Amino acid sequence: MTTQPHIVDVAYTGKPRRFVFVLMHDFTMLSFASALDSLRIANHTADKTLYSWHIIGEGGETAACSNGCEFRLQDDLVELDRDDTIVLCGGVNVQKATTKRLLAWLRREARRGVVIAGLCTAGYTMARAGLLDGKRATIHWENQDSFVEEFDEVELTKSVFVVDGKRITTAGGTASIDLMLKVIADDHGEELANAVADIMIYSSIRTDQDTQRLSIPTRIGVRHPKLSRVIQMMEKNIEEPISPAILARDVGMSTRQLERLFRRYLSRSPKRYYMEMRLQKARNLLMQTDMTVINVALACGFASPSHFSKCYRSHYDTTPYRERGSHAARLSV
Repeated sequence: MTTQPHIVDVAYTGKPRRFVFVLMHDFTMLSFASALDSLRIANHTADKTLYSWHIIGEGGETAACSNGCEFRLQDDLVELDRDDTIVLCGGVNVQKATTKRLLAWLRREARRGVVIAGLCTAGYTMARAGLLDGKRATIHWENQDSFVEEFDEVELTKSVFVVDGKRITTAGGTASIDLMLKVIADDHGEELANAVADIMIYSSIRTDQDTQRLSIPTRIGVRHPKLSRVIQMMEKNIEEPISPAILARDVGMSTRQLERLFRRYLSRSPKRYYMEMRLQKARNLLMQTDMTVINVALACGFASPSHFSKCYRSHYDTTPYRERGSHAARLSV
């Protein structure tokens, strides 16, 4: 026995809005599939073709996503209709996937007035094309450190998605669903968007006011207000680290109490935890930017390259220079 779907009556008789998905090399399947299936389910729920889609990419033949699956493309980077919406699908190794040809094509379509959206890391490509200058944007949290260093003319947020005029960016993953539910609601009403969310069993719809990362207590698995405040202060002060004594004072504790708190909940000293946080940012910058090792060191609060290299080697068992060289070699394969 099959159950008939609940049909939402949508009073629309115009032509379908077309989304042109541009699959970049090593794009993230989750972001792409979440966006595409939201549109498919909207058509299904309204029992009419409200949306259509076209899947393209450089070369016009196939595109591989980061999990190894390949998708057959319907077209190369061709000229689009002005009413189309480009959805650029990024993923890992976005710098390598951001080719000169793709940038030139995006700039041309932007000049023609086409709406352009970037999923996951595709905000990087949009920024490289100059499409986000003076605009608000977001990108996956793993890429935020490098993005801030490279694109200071963009107002980067931590939102799950951002719509700023004809430029749209998302943080990746299921944020594509949140974005498409907003698009559906704006185009055809909240009832349809909510019905789509129900069919997807998506019970907590986020807006552009929601941030993409878990709260600090949830992330570290500890609900201690003073510990959370200290970690938040650390995250906001990577380039100029704050001493444990000042951190403790600012939350109304002694240095010894703060030390015990970190040992109890995180099995490391505040100094060690802070160091690991700074080294993680440094690793992100080494992998995702062309910043010199000296500038990476300074951006992460190290006074000298030698001290940075020593700490990095102690933690990652390799030097910053070798880390970057190995990463570059992997990308060239």
